[in-house]
Amino acid sequence: MNAPASSVVASAVRVLTGAKVRWVGCRPEPRQRIYFGNHTSHADAVLVWSALPPEIRVLTRPVAAGDYWGGPNPARRLVTRLSGAVLVERDNPGPAERERQIEAILDAMGERCSLIVFPEGTRGAGPDIAPFKSGLYHLSRRKPGLELVPVHLDNVQRIMPKGEVLPVPMACCVTFGPPIALGDGEPKGVFLERAREAVRRLTPRGEVPC
Repeated sequence: MNAPASSVVASAVRVLTGAKVRWVGCRPEPRQRIYFGNHTSHADAVLVWSALPPEIRVLTRPVAAGDYWGGPNPARRLVTRLSGAVLVERDNPGPAERERQIEAILDAMGERCSLIVFPEGTRGAGPDIAPFKSGLYHLSRRKPGLELVPVHLDNVQRIMPKGEVLPVPMACCVTFGPPIALGDGEPKGVFLERAREAVRRLTPRGEVPC
């Protein structure tokens, strides 16, 4: 990734959004992680990416919708290239295609890169966090002991609501919470609900106000 150019993009995003960044029970460290959060806006992935310190950002790749970030819009394509985004299809692929996507994501991670993912799978319309899809579980199972950092995004849906093409300047908050990991033999449903609760606890209505 082009570090100077990505820093320019990240700075522009932070200025536009006025994003406040908080680390609660977690420190920004250059280790391989998956940052997972609630999904309310097309701006979510680039906002989390821009909130990371430069030395971590250059080794962190958002997982993003190919139909949106891989489309003809030149600004989106530039952000995709500079962030090293991993593009995936989100049209409910069958089991074989889902497995192919997991393999592609793991290949993109390698042994050094971290990821930014949104386990709800689609943007929510309100403050509630939808049940998580299984991708986070499968990635964690394939990389035992991988550190998973919950992230809560507050007010981001007002920057780029559904249906909007251009962002609207608006103060928002990105909160990184205490890491979790998949437990040995932990059932998929139990793990996904625990991960969802880790994000929910970071909401303004939870234990850690923004």
